[in-house]
Amino acid sequence: MGRRSDHSREELRDMIISEGHRQLAETGYARFSAREVAKRIGYSIGTVYNVLGSHDQLMLAINGLTLDRWQGHLEARLSAETENRLHRAIQAYFEFAILNRNLWTALYDFRLPEGEEMPDYYQQKVRDITQIVIAEIATVLPPAHADRAAPLARSLLACVHGHCFFTLNGTFRLLGETDPLEAAYARVTDAIAACSD
Repeated sequence: MGRRSDHSREELRDMIISEGHRQLAETGYARFSAREVAKRIGYSIGTVYNVLGSHDQLMLAINGLTLDRWQGHLEARLSAETENRLHRAIQAYFEFAILNRNLWTALYDFRLPEGEEMPDYYQQKVRDITQIVIAEIATVLPPAHADRAAPLARSLLACVHGHCFFTLNGTFRLLGETDPLEAAYARVTDAIAACSD
C-alpha cells in the first residue's frame, strides 16, 4: 500500500517528475514505465495518475523538465562565449543530446494523440529555447535582414537536429562523415551567408 498521506500534492508531483526523469534517462522512452516510477517512490500507479492526470501528462511534465535543463545548458554555454556564439550554440546542442541521449530522443519519440495540441506551458518552453537561437542568428544577419531571423532559425534548428540525430544513430559513420559538428556549422554558416545577400 502506498504512503498516501506522507507528502503534499506538490511534493508528490515533484517526486513523480524527478523519478520519472531519472528513469527515462536510464531506460529510454520505449522501456519507460509509469508503474515503475510509482513503485520507486512508494506510491500506487493510481496516485501517479491522480496527481499528473494521465500517462501523456506525465510524459509532458518529464519532457518539460528536459527542456528546462536543455535551456539551462545552452544558456550556460553561451554565457561563457563572446566570440563565435553560433558555433558554441551548435556545440551545446550536440553536447546536450550526447550527454542526455535517452532524454533528448524522448522529446521526439513521445507524441500526443492525433489532433491534441501540446499545452501552452510546454509550447512556451519550446519557444524559449527557439528564441535564444533566433536572437543569436539575428546578431549575425545584416540589420536589413533581421526579419529573416525567425524563419531561418527554425530551418537551421532542423538542419542541426538532423546532423545530431545522424550522429547518434550511426548514420554519419556509415556515410563517412568524420566531423558532424563542423559539418552542421558549415551548413549553418552557408545558409546565413546566403540569407545575408
